Amino acid sequence: MGHEGHDHPSGDPNREHEHNPEHEHHPEHEHHPEHEHHREHEHDSFDSRHDPAIDPELGRGSGRGKVLFLDAPSGLAGDMIIAALVDLGVPAQTISEAIAALPMAGFHLHFGTRTRSGIVATSFDVHVDRSQPPRTYASIRAMLENAPLDDDVRARAMRTFHRLAVAEAKVHRSRVDEVHFHEVGAVDAVVDVVGSAAALAYLAADLFVSPLPMGRGFVQAAHGALPLPAPATVECLGGLATYDAGMDFEFVTPTGAAIVGAHALGSSRWPPMAPERTGWGAGTADLADRPNLLRAVLGTSLAIPRAAETIATHAVLECNIDDATGELAGSWIESLLGVGAVDAWAVPITMKKGRPAWTISALAPIDCADSVAHAMLRETTSLGVRRYDVARVERPRTHHRVDTIYGPIPVKVSGGPFGPALVKPEFEACAHAARTHGVPVREVLRVAVLAASSLAER
Repeated sequence: MGHEGHDHPSGDPNREHEHNPEHEHHPEHEHHPEHEHHREHEHDSFDSRHDPAIDPELGRGSGRGKVLFLDAPSGLAGDMIIAALVDLGVPAQTISEAIAALPMAGFHLHFGTRTRSGIVATSFDVHVDRSQPPRTYASIRAMLENAPLDDDVRARAMRTFHRLAVAEAKVHRSRVDEVHFHEVGAVDAVVDVVGSAAALAYLAADLFVSPLPMGRGFVQAAHGALPLPAPATVECLGGLATYDAGMDFEFVTPTGAAIVGAHALGSSRWPPMAPERTGWGAGTADLADRPNLLRAVLGTSLAIPRAAETIATHAVLECNIDDATGELAGSWIESLLGVGAVDAWAVPITMKKGRPAWTISALAPIDCADSVAHAMLRETTSLGVRRYDVARVERPRTHHRVDTIYGPIPVKVSGGPFGPALVKPEFEACAHAARTHGVPVREVLRVAVLAASSLAER
């Protein structure tokens, strides 16, 4: 049994079509009759910058080592995030090229502008030209794995959809791979996830988001009326700050929640930063008490957030085992990594009566902690698992593939305001290349690091 998400034919005020694959054109689009005959994936050309000399497009990687802050007093949705980042300076072509790499058809994209309280903001819409098939999380994951996307874009998109699938599986008590997306997994939501992943990868900045307003009331979904905020939205926002907005309105959509939940390093009313660029993304609905806008601010960080002052982002899970061999401990580590742990390890200890034993530990994102704890109990002989939540300050990471005399090698580059970037080739790929060419693994590692040195200097 899977969940098809939330069908909000008129209840998603920030983006009324986000959960409805049969998108109804809003009045502000009716003056574009040419939309009806666009080619698949085509997007309207537009320039949201009033003066290119003042606000030129940002270069790729121009946010590396900087702070990207999403100021969301009116909430956020996937389209608002993309619109704000394009208005900030991410080229619209970056979004359209990533979307064009997907094996989907029957839709077109439109960038435009909307005015809210005198502020001219960028808008982003997905117009669905024909019905779209339902998609499972497994099928979406396979599509992303096989699409010719940049490695960092693919990783970000998969992280977002995994967070959304885990949230839906938890709400409906289904297996993650069997989560069935209908309107949430329709083409417009896939566009939002991949488009936002492309924009965030293009900037490569450290993302923070303001505390998010939570609306009240109910919204009609495929399974009936759901309370606001929607259950999946709350699950996706685990670890981020929220507050009561005091209004019957869906301020944050599940897709928007999954995007910031998967990529934001934390919440802040305003991070310590020196602003450099600002962009505005417009929602669809007109709100009575505030402009329906999302502000994106890019700037230089003035402080490194300390883990003790941030909300928990990860959980450490551990148990003690006194009846296992080293081989079993190794197999448990592999199992824990396979269900979402970002790290796992075994430490030899001595238990009561002098018995030699192991402490098996794992570090997992908050949204994966339950799955890792279940795997620990399933795979080991332990009767219980200890858990404590932690906050982690991370280097931003990008994934690349470099060409070497031993063939292409995947590498991970870790940057941020923490000194020189770190370059780490994928060991298994290096080991395979070493066996193929009859050279030591250390030689392939050396050549791969040299090939990637220019990436670390960007």
